[in-house]
Amino acid sequence: MRLMIGIITAMLTTSIWANTLTEKNMNTENLILCTSKGSPVVIQLRDDLAPKHVERIKKLASEGFYNGIVFHRVIEGFMAQTGDPTGTGTGGSSYPDMDAEFTAENFSRGTVGMARSQNPNSANSQFFICYQDASFLNKQYTVFGQVIQGMEYIDQLNKGPSSDNGAVPVDQQDRIEKAYLSSESTQSCSSNQASAEHIS
Repeated sequence: MRLMIGIITAMLTTSIWANTLTEKNMNTENLILCTSKGSPVVIQLRDDLAPKHVERIKKLASEGFYNGIVFHRVIEGFMAQTGDPTGTGTGGSSYPDMDAEFTAENFSRGTVGMARSQNPNSANSQFFICYQDASFLNKQYTVFGQVIQGMEYIDQLNKGPSSDNGAVPVDQQDRIEKAYLSSESTQSCSSNQASAEHIS
């Protein structure tokens, strides 16, 4: 009887420890994008994959950095890129560039990754959302999120010509009207969407 009680106690202790560990490592906060094509676009932040990049994205969103920023490069069947305050693909925030957090996580439809230059440690504020599988990017770009709602709005973004590497003409660029975190309970894309934006 004592042996059985000991086994049950050990099992309960292990279960509680495992649940605590899972909850500790699980990020329940999402990034919400309100776009000119529709809202909300809900991005699950993956701090289990890229904690430093998630921290940067959360900081910038909280500061309102992404509000009004355009999707300057959108390539049909590949990805939509945003996060550059200059709208040229060469700009970033005032914070230092970040060291890469590459993982084996697959780039698939809805995967959100950090854009960078040829230098692996040059990600700053720009990011892109994949339209379909892009596994050739695996272990070369940092994955920090996954679109879990609203991918249809990303699909509708105006595309740039392939002859210009997807650069969208200025007069056709869609934009992020507002970006905020799901923990910001006073924020919403519109009042009738507030309940949908806090999916975890």
